[in-house]
Amino acid sequence: MERGPAGEDGIVPGGRAVRFSVALEGDGTCIARARHLAADFLQHARTVHAVPVSQRALDLTQLVVSELVTNACKYAPGPLLMDLRIADGAVEIVVWDTDPVLPQARAVNADRVGQHGLEIVMAIAQGFEMQREPVGKRISARIALTDGPDGPDGSGGHPPR
Repeated sequence: MERGPAGEDGIVPGGRAVRFSVALEGDGTCIARARHLAADFLQHARTVHAVPVSQRALDLTQLVVSELVTNACKYAPGPLLMDLRIADGAVEIVVWDTDPVLPQARAVNADRVGQHGLEIVMAIAQGFEMQREPVGKRISARIALTDGPDGPDGSGGHPPR
């Protein structure tokens, strides 16, 4: 697993968060790679740092990563950055790309095929933010690691025994 600026073990000083950052080329392979890296990151947080991560959180994180990275690859030329950070019971997914244009959710249209990614992300995320940067933009989404004391699957966010 690649490491970001958080340090050798992925722990931010003070031990309050687990973090991972990666630069992706923006080519056809980066979407699948980003999904796999996000899954590996959450599995690592679960097994090494004992962070409670439900299967639902793992699935939703991969979906959000897939949608955000797909949009970055489709609309922004060049590389992109993905940052994953666990803090306060959630995983924050941040994708930076080179296009300064902020995406807009489209009007509901049952006949439209595709282009529902932003709507999906906004519907499932605990928090969502878009921000222009000096170069490009940054889109952030937060996914709860569990849905309460017992987690959405009754496991408390831990793998089944």
